[in-house]
Amino acid sequence: MNKILAKDHFSPNVVGLTVEAPMIARSRRPGHFVIVRCGEGGERIPLTISDADEKAGTIRLVIQDVGVSTHKITSLEPGDFLTDVVGPLGKATDIAYRGTVVCCGGGVGVAPLLPIVKAMKAAGNRVVSILAARNKDLIILEEEIAAHSDEVIIMTDDGSAGTKGLVTAGLEMVIAREKVDEVVAIGPAVMMKFVALTTAKYDIPTVVSLNTIMVDGTGMCGACRVTVDGKTRFVCIDGPEFDGHKVDFDEMLMRLKSYN
Repeated sequence: MNKILAKDHFSPNVVGLTVEAPMIARSRRPGHFVIVRCGEGGERIPLTISDADEKAGTIRLVIQDVGVSTHKITSLEPGDFLTDVVGPLGKATDIAYRGTVVCCGGGVGVAPLLPIVKAMKAAGNRVVSILAARNKDLIILEEEIAAHSDEVIIMTDDGSAGTKGLVTAGLEMVIAREKVDEVVAIGPAVMMKFVALTTAKYDIPTVVSLNTIMVDGTGMCGACRVTVDGKTRFVCIDGPEFDGHKVDFDEMLMRLKSYN
């Protein structure tokens, strides 16, 4: 049982929970995720760790209310408990000095992007962050991202904040004005697909964090399998981050529709 210590509301359907998990807080790295369960017999939900406080022994999780299980989690209040929090799982992000790193986040994908932005900046990189959403109310963690970025570009579908357009339009703008050494993209699968297609034109190394259907998180069930460079990989143990230019996004998008 893991106690919830604080709750933040980012938008009507997106909340942040600060959860007591001292062992995970000490060992997590950017890119790691956890699997949580709310209630006995509850569904196992993979969530990326958006922040951690090693001294306080806490981690922060950002959850979007999209179904029965996530609604149960987002309805919890400080003092309530998550039944299970298992992790850290997956492989950590490869953090190193690259030069200029453009970090692209779409919707709730900004949450797992935050620790990567922090780490890339701490490694000495110039960090340009592009945050994208359908409208201004869905932009999250802008201040936290800005605190560790050299520049933040906001893109919204309706133009209600920042510049009207998709994340790829903001990315093209940055590429046109300066040399980009690496791109990191986290968000909806279709967004990551088109970011990878954009950077492929310029031969810019691109890392994506995949959000496949996941059950056990240890490589046993095979639900999260994807094809990368023509080979089957499991997002839970081989990822969640992969070379965006080698991911078969069309296959992944088709498999994400399994429960539609």
